[in-house]
Amino acid sequence: MQIHPQLLTLPNQLTIGRILAVPVICLLLVIGWEWLRWLALLLYIAAAVSDWLDGFLARRMKLNSALGRMLDPIADKLLVGALLVTFAFTRDLNAFDLIPAIAILLREIFVSGLREYLGNRSIEVPVTLLAKWKTTTQLVALALVMAAPMLLGLAFISHVALWIAGILTVWTGWEYLRSAWPHLAGPEL
Repeated sequence: MQIHPQLLTLPNQLTIGRILAVPVICLLLVIGWEWLRWLALLLYIAAAVSDWLDGFLARRMKLNSALGRMLDPIADKLLVGALLVTFAFTRDLNAFDLIPAIAILLREIFVSGLREYLGNRSIEVPVTLLAKWKTTTQLVALALVMAAPMLLGLAFISHVALWIAGILTVWTGWEYLRSAWPHLAGPEL
């Protein structure tokens, strides 16, 4: 079996590394030892930085690929979704925090389905600048939630950041729905 050349590019390797880091980060958090939580945080920060770095390198090295365009948002959604579920399990999220957490999960699944539906109809829905900020806000909020038990005074800030991420997530989901609506309400192709 031959490995596809797109899998071997540095940007795609970074994205694949981010995907592979997800279960490791979650496992380290579930174990619950503080030093493993610090390790999870460091691995998470590396994964979050790779989200920016893989795109930067793909553009800079002219290594943009269909595989990378597909894998990058999947990696983001796996990282965010798995951490939200893990934080609910470890009780790093309180009952009130479940509102933005569930909103984030629902939006990410909805927009993925919307993109797939429109993609099957050869309609491309571009990523907006606000959606990029949404992802950044989610990644920062989750880092704060992860660090809060280890750094005094960070708990309130982490909860506020999660709510801001949740609001931005719902807002961008609404924007995607509005831009796609003419294609959804039109005749079936």
